[in-house]
Amino acid sequence: MSNSPAKTIIVGMADLSVSKSPDVLTTLGLGSCVGIVLHDAVNKIGGLAHVMLPDSKTITNNSNIAKFVDTAVVDMLEKMKRLGANKIHIKAKLIGGAQMFSVVANNEKMKIGERNVEASVLILKNLNIPILAQEVGKNYGRTVEFNIATGAVLVKTISQGNKLI
Repeated sequence: MSNSPAKTIIVGMADLSVSKSPDVLTTLGLGSCVGIVLHDAVNKIGGLAHVMLPDSKTITNNSNIAKFVDTAVVDMLEKMKRLGANKIHIKAKLIGGAQMFSVVANNEKMKIGERNVEASVLILKNLNIPILAQEVGKNYGRTVEFNIATGAVLVKTISQGNKLI
């Protein structure tokens, strides 16, 4: 175990980062985007992705793998393994996926948040990564602070207060 001080690593939109304890990964302003947290509690390695869209295959300009659920999760998993994570210990938490704008109820294309959450659940299921907690949906933005040492995810909102998941 290293004695290096904890760093707070900011993960931007369409971005991802992985690190080890005692670092904290944080992302601001999750609206319809989804924050995907992966955590290996045994090896104290974690990752956080701030994804914007569910599927890279439907977009021609898809070079930013952190922008899409399907490619970000796979990339984050590989980067965590390179740091020493073991897939059998990895668990997930999902945050965000809000419906930030009122839309016509039957317009599926505009339900980005909901589609991001569905895509996240599906890929994690396909990879056999259990989801421990979800703080998703509704109509408000969220900020996330993920403590790799403890696995705790603090979800902050302006209108709904803070919640630990």
